Amino acid sequence: MLAPKNIHSTGFPPAPCLPPLDFDPNQIQDKELLPTAKKLAQGKRLNRQDGLLLMTTADIYGLGAMAQAARQAKNQDKTYYILNRHLNYTNICANQCRFCAFWRTENHESAILLTPAEAAAKAAEIPQGQVDEFHIVGGCHPTLTLDYYLELFQALSKVHPTAALKAFTAVEIDHIARVSGLSAEEVLDALILAGLGALTGGGAEVFSPRVRQELCPRKASGKRWLEVSALAHKRGIPTNATLLYGHIETPEERVDHLLALREQQDLTGGFNAFIPLSFHPTNTFLSDLEPTTGLDDLRVVAVSRLLLDNFPHIKSYWVMLGRKLAQLALLFGADDLEGTVVEEHISHDAGATTAQGLTEPQLLKMIQAAGLKAVRRDSYYRPIYD
Repeated sequence: MLAPKNIHSTGFPPAPCLPPLDFDPNQIQDKELLPTAKKLAQGKRLNRQDGLLLMTTADIYGLGAMAQAARQAKNQDKTYYILNRHLNYTNICANQCRFCAFWRTENHESAILLTPAEAAAKAAEIPQGQVDEFHIVGGCHPTLTLDYYLELFQALSKVHPTAALKAFTAVEIDHIARVSGLSAEEVLDALILAGLGALTGGGAEVFSPRVRQELCPRKASGKRWLEVSALAHKRGIPTNATLLYGHIETPEERVDHLLALREQQDLTGGFNAFIPLSFHPTNTFLSDLEPTTGLDDLRVVAVSRLLLDNFPHIKSYWVMLGRKLAQLALLFGADDLEGTVVEEHISHDAGATTAQGLTEPQLLKMIQAAGLKAVRRDSYYRPIYD
């Protein structure tokens, strides 16, 4: 596996795995899944072969029944959401990944780089008390040093001092360190002093070296992504994790990615949530590929819930899935619906047709219509009560 063996967290308790699951085995039509189902009913951890069977089965109903039992064991009928504001501070990126429609070169006519003051002005558009988190991600800018990011934090904190700063992927942290001539540890420590509360989960893509060499050879490796995540966990900073699926990866590479995340979580316990990200091919170098199907989207959500037994939460990211499918995914293992978002460019530049943002009443309606209990949360999945 890819997880580093020499980094351990002191900031998080051991992540609990799944208990014996309660589901009706008669719901499973694919007989090849019965040994895997028996393991789940006995509270045993699934292995790679189990994962491959789950990732390739056509029995979406049986798969969903097992995943929903896992969701109930982890979170009952609670479904989380957050009042957040996404900020994409720049689309200028040195990595120029083939699957990405967001990146631009510095001299491109649609290149964007927000000054800290401009980012603060966007933040100020939201009234006080109506944002609990800023979700800050961007491209790996070729020249910005740590000072820019510290000024960005300072500007945002002045506008909304109580909102958490969930910022940057592990790839961005690694890049900021290299551009600034610092270690990733030094960058994390400086950002924590400036108010960093959590890391985002992007940049993981698929850990497979084959896929990364073909699609994102300039990006930090999957091993490095895990190392930087572990450094954050060691400092008590929680992070999320992602998988970008639906392009050139194989079922085996999907499963290996999930198992690497599971192993890292065993070591450090700092992952809050896993977010499956469906690939959108429009405006990318892979525009000849077909988008993922709804069945594949539900399959990945469900398999993630079953394999990532030590992850507290699985997110149904409505920005990429669309509102209807994201709602359905809440019945296939997901227990978090993301948030209000307000403005998002990375997925929409790649052809996402969803709204830029949703209101709290819209999120509540999606959750409650699925027969689930809506829980407004903060960045650390602590309930917020109005």
